[in-house]
Amino acid sequence: MGKVVGPGSAITDVTGYVQRFPVPGQTVQGNRVQFGPGGKGSNQMTAAHRAGADVCLIARRGEDFPGQVLREHYQNEKMSQKYILATPDQSTGMALIEVEQQSGQNRIAVFLGANEVLSREDVRMAEEEFAGAGAVLVQFETGLEPILEAKELARTYGVPLIVNPAPCRDFPPEVFSGVDYVTPNETEAEQYTGVPVRTAEDCEEAARKFFALGVKNVILTLGSRGVFWHDGKKGTTLDALKVPVVDTTGAGDAFNGAFACALSEGLSPDVALKFANCAAALSVTKPGASLSMPYRNEIVAKLKAEYGIEIEK
Repeated sequence: MGKVVGPGSAITDVTGYVQRFPVPGQTVQGNRVQFGPGGKGSNQMTAAHRAGADVCLIARRGEDFPGQVLREHYQNEKMSQKYILATPDQSTGMALIEVEQQSGQNRIAVFLGANEVLSREDVRMAEEEFAGAGAVLVQFETGLEPILEAKELARTYGVPLIVNPAPCRDFPPEVFSGVDYVTPNETEAEQYTGVPVRTAEDCEEAARKFFALGVKNVILTLGSRGVFWHDGKKGTTLDALKVPVVDTTGAGDAFNGAFACALSEGLSPDVALKFANCAAALSVTKPGASLSMPYRNEIVAKLKAEYGIEIEK
């Protein structure tokens, strides 16, 4: 079993399902509302855990009802809460999500709450967890300081660092220097490189921009167009897998968590990418964010069916 460690956001999602998105000023009738665990950090660690990794999420939450939703989730998943720190003077982060049922597409507004006070010191408290990790995974849904601390600890202990630069933040470009894997989607890639990612040539150009910032491997998640990976020598594209789409919320998180899990086990980047591609495809067949993350047996079966690759269940 591998181990994935990192600071990240812990957010409670309020998801409403509608037949179609309203235009500004319009009210539409929804079908149902669901409370559930979310936040990119929490989602990705849940994905890594369900994919088979031991995980350590370093996060902050409030002592309120949304915080209770998160606590119950971690208890049910049997995930450690040792470094998920209660913050009495802050509210738990929340996200308001609209899902259009016909297309499965989503619109999201995030309120970070306690996630904004996650600190370098909080991350440093978990140093022993980095020492035994197989992968460090971070996102941009916290402040910059805990990300930089995680980066430093990953370098200290020689652990591969995966940076999912989502959501887009106005962080200095130095945050990418020395990163082993960066995993933006099309929007994020354009934000950080200035290259609209529409063609294979665009992917190559965006990758070169990231390499100039000091990144070692570039992985662009392209939704229905699949995944592009460049290792500094050549670019490779994986097609998206054909599945019935129910809800695309959390697909990128499923990808990142599963990729981190696979790397932490010592699988090659090529196999890890295929493992992650299967996880992302499976996640969109279910509603919700953290709750849609697939389990290892599902991913392993999909990996064998789609790519003929067999790994330990």
